[in-house]
Amino acid sequence: MSDSSVSNNIEINRDQLPNHVAVIMDGNGRWAKNRNLIRTNGHTEGLKRAKEIAKAASDLGLKFITFYVFSTENWKRTKEEVGFLMNLIHTYLLSEFAFCKENGIRVKLLGDRTGLPKNVQEDLNKIEKDTESFTDKLTICLAINYGGRNEIIRGIKKLIANGIDPETITEESISESFDVPELPDVDLLIRTGGEKRLSNFLMWHSAYAELLFKDTLWPDYHKEEFYSDIAEFQKRTRRFGAVPQ
Repeated sequence: MSDSSVSNNIEINRDQLPNHVAVIMDGNGRWAKNRNLIRTNGHTEGLKRAKEIAKAASDLGLKFITFYVFSTENWKRTKEEVGFLMNLIHTYLLSEFAFCKENGIRVKLLGDRTGLPKNVQEDLNKIEKDTESFTDKLTICLAINYGGRNEIIRGIKKLIANGIDPETITEESISESFDVPELPDVDLLIRTGGEKRLSNFLMWHSAYAELLFKDTLWPDYHKEEFYSDIAEFQKRTRRFGAVPQ
């Protein structure tokens, strides 16, 4: 399909979509604070936005979208907030298979699952298995207990354990040692919440990503803004280190 209006006259060329969009969903706590709510209300609302954006990505025809759900550094938060987040992930994974099946969405995990509560590990294993045949449309990667440096370290350890000859190590072999070997490089990375940093997210995959830092707090980020960000991506010239002809 060629250019088409998807929402509010936003023009998106469906022949030039980013292959992989990554999202840092920042601002849940501040959104709640601004409304005199507890932080956990922000996380609950943020989960609704993730589902909305996943549906929008699926409708557009994107192939991969990765959500930064819980980082390896997030364990530093209060015991109460971490417990709430783990329970929210558990509840979400149990309830969303119908949504994934209806939309043909495959779910994959990024991150060290061995550090997660046993019930969350079981939920992740189940939804990955239940959606593994949905390969024709969108793949959602959930970055849970994830850190970019941690993934690289774990990948290198995996190569060493498999006895690889150091002289044969390539970018491809390192990529194949990661949590989702088929995950392509990030084309567009969106961070909401006003901060302008990567926060240890997909460090390897984002080497040539186009970056968009948004002031919008994540629970206020709706599909119209997502469509607008895709349109902004399509206006950029990607050189990958080369001089444009």
